[in-house]
Amino acid sequence: MELYPAPEHTILGTARRLRAGEMTCVRIVEQCLQRIDEQESRIHAWVLVDREGSLARARELDAELAAGTDRGPLHGIPVGIKDIVDVAGWPTAAGSPGWKDKIAGGDAEVVARLKAAGAILLGKTVTTQYASFDPPPTCNPWNLDHTPGGSSSGSAAAVAAGMCLGAIGSQTGGSITRPASFCGVAGCKPTHGRVSLRGILPLAPNLDHPGPIARTVDDLAVMLDVIAGYDAGDPYSIDRPPEPTATTLDPEGIAAPRLGQLEGLFADMADETVKTAFAAALKKLRGGGAAISSTPLPADFSDVLAPHALVMAAEAAAVHEQRFTAEPQEYDPCITKLITDGLAASVTDYIRARDLQVHLKRQMLDCFAEVDALICPATTSAAPDRSTTGNPAFNSSWSFTGLPTVSFPMGLSSAGLPLAIQIVGRPFEEAALFQVARWCERVISQ
Repeated sequence: MELYPAPEHTILGTARRLRAGEMTCVRIVEQCLQRIDEQESRIHAWVLVDREGSLARARELDAELAAGTDRGPLHGIPVGIKDIVDVAGWPTAAGSPGWKDKIAGGDAEVVARLKAAGAILLGKTVTTQYASFDPPPTCNPWNLDHTPGGSSSGSAAAVAAGMCLGAIGSQTGGSITRPASFCGVAGCKPTHGRVSLRGILPLAPNLDHPGPIARTVDDLAVMLDVIAGYDAGDPYSIDRPPEPTATTLDPEGIAAPRLGQLEGLFADMADETVKTAFAAALKKLRGGGAAISSTPLPADFSDVLAPHALVMAAEAAAVHEQRFTAEPQEYDPCITKLITDGLAASVTDYIRARDLQVHLKRQMLDCFAEVDALICPATTSAAPDRSTTGNPAFNSSWSFTGLPTVSFPMGLSSAGLPLAIQIVGRPFEEAALFQVARWCERVISQ
């Protein structure tokens, strides 16, 4: 396993080789399928692998390139799709045996955009049941006895193991950042409303964020540029034109950033391994020229985990109440508790939590008054054992406030498990966030 991949193992590196005539779309897919054949029996990252379909699409895309049609940097790039996202003609099982024959009638908006950009859909990746907390069958590629995180477990594990070059995940609590961190890859949770939710099974729509998982910050930017944008068919989509992120990622032209170090729960809940690695990463960043200052969080932030949990439970109950009431035996223990808690929640408590969500989103803007981005560890610890998906505490606050985040590896624990850093940006300013994240990634990985 490699924490900082060679260029040929990244989307952009592969895209360059493809255009240089060193690779073909077919060969790229074949290499991914070979890695699936070698590792899937141990890792269990996939629900479905479309061998014939992906190779047939690769042949079509090779023909397009030969004829002078280039769809962009994702042309011919194999990606995985989390199994709560609809792909026309494929089942969307959402980790539930009862839904294994539920065939999607159309593509989710993110899938339609990926297809139009020339990405090759290799298959569906494992999710925890209904994108909640129950441990998945997937193992962490770095150590099979440890969790890959949830709920985008298959997406992160597949990318880490080289089974695909990128994948789509989603985050309601910490389900992009945490599995990306545990599996030693990069993850982006965009601003809430930046990427369409249409065609994606909801868990809690006011917290749900689709986003990319890939090997590097650059690769995340390429994927985000494709999937981001207003969708009139999604009531949660925000009509804000996205600024291209991948075109701004020249690290030599980016000034050393001003970073706001977050403490509070991010210091109190981190274990010693994370604290040590984070301190070493900050030392590198300062050595590279970054100005790092302590940034106080709003007073209401100290209570953010409880209202996040309440909104998540109440909205999950609203999504699942009818089926849960009729078929409770179909639900695993953690999602059962989530729904039960939501059904027991009062309307007034839910409204207060939603009011706090709106209020805290505004308050968080003050944290950026003197810094370009905020910085904190991505997780409270390295990946724990497979009895849990890990603690989402360092991610739930950003799902609650909707702020965009980018995470990437910052080193290994003493047990050889990946640890990651998390950069947080202003809402709808992903382009600026990616500039900071790219600079930090380059300095930390040296």
